[in-house]
Amino acid sequence: MIFLLPLVLIAIIGIKLTSPGPVFYNADRMGRNIKPFAMHKFRTMDLREDAGFQITAPNDDRVFPFGNFLRRTKIDELPQFWNVLIGDMSIVGPRPESVPIVRESYNEWMLETLQVRPGITSPGAIFGYTHEGQVLDDEDPEGSYIANMLAPKLAIELCYIKRANILSDFGIMFRTASTIAALLLGKRHFPLPMEARDAQRYYDFSSSRFGEV
Repeated sequence: MIFLLPLVLIAIIGIKLTSPGPVFYNADRMGRNIKPFAMHKFRTMDLREDAGFQITAPNDDRVFPFGNFLRRTKIDELPQFWNVLIGDMSIVGPRPESVPIVRESYNEWMLETLQVRPGITSPGAIFGYTHEGQVLDDEDPEGSYIANMLAPKLAIELCYIKRANILSDFGIMFRTASTIAALLLGKRHFPLPMEARDAQRYYDFSSSRFGEV
């Protein structure tokens, strides 16, 4: 957290200069053992009376320009190291979903991903960075996310959980950094993550728009 302090200061100053309102945003997320918690983020959207969708569309006009920079670089996720410090999250673990999505859309095998602490990054998060734009609809981001993204992402997360160890976690941290760098440099086409092959037992990637594993 001390090492990341310069980025934190840049985020705080940038938000204050470009968008009126608080610096931080607390998102209600479902944590380990199906217990809700407040996940901390830097605010990247303008404040509106109409909160809009829970899922952010690729071209969501609520995101202000500096907030878009924070999202693209994932700097907006840095406050979650506080969640790690207080025990709500891990550095690597399944990305936490919103409470309503878990309660309304999870089936039995999906709930298995809630047996461990959620994380700042994960194979499912990387999959989201690289493939979410292919399937999210700006007119219905939440519905398209649940229909097209939720099951494959959680299938990948569940396969990670069953084989997780300290070496694989360091590998995921490296993959996260390299993926973000590639996206910032303009890369747009990525293969499915290595976990997708084992995830076939929960989700048939070949029948989706993601293509063959």
